[in-house]
Amino acid sequence: MANQIFGYARVSTTDQELSIQEAALRAAGATIIRSEKKSGTSTNGRDELATLIEFARAGDTIIVTRIDRLARSIADLSRIVETLTKKGVHLKATEQPIDTSSAAGKAFLQMLGVFAEFETNLRKERQLEGIAKAKAEGVYKGRKASIDGDTVNQMAADGKGASEIAKELGIGRASVYRYLKVPS
Repeated sequence: MANQIFGYARVSTTDQELSIQEAALRAAGATIIRSEKKSGTSTNGRDELATLIEFARAGDTIIVTRIDRLARSIADLSRIVETLTKKGVHLKATEQPIDTSSAAGKAFLQMLGVFAEFETNLRKERQLEGIAKAKAEGVYKGRKASIDGDTVNQMAADGKGASEIAKELGIGRASVYRYLKVPS
């Protein structure tokens, strides 16, 4: 059986389009493309990627448009590359000089992985800074409570148990216990 070229396309949200990545992967020779709309911050729940990695055989190539489509943490990227390397599967990117069949391609891959993780961490820091600033200015107070604690406590005072309260309010029992007043 001839070596296969597989493509992997990923976007983070359901309102983003995969078509540009898929066209680039087809143009690069991918005959089978697996696509998904999942966050790249973890490999958990990315079933299309897992299927592709499992299906690829020695001599096959997996192509992505950019390395951040594959992973956003150096740990995840390293695990993926190690798994592919052990299987004898090559990894290439259409928009970056990445080709794990060469030493230079491997080095560039590792550098890009570090920068992808750095970018993710910077984004998280900026979000936290923005939230802290908004809280300090009184603009951000967090989301409103979805459970009325007074209602929970009144129902308990009326003799209803946690399970009954949870069922009536459509909430979890653990949430009921968090709102019940603790005797002093």
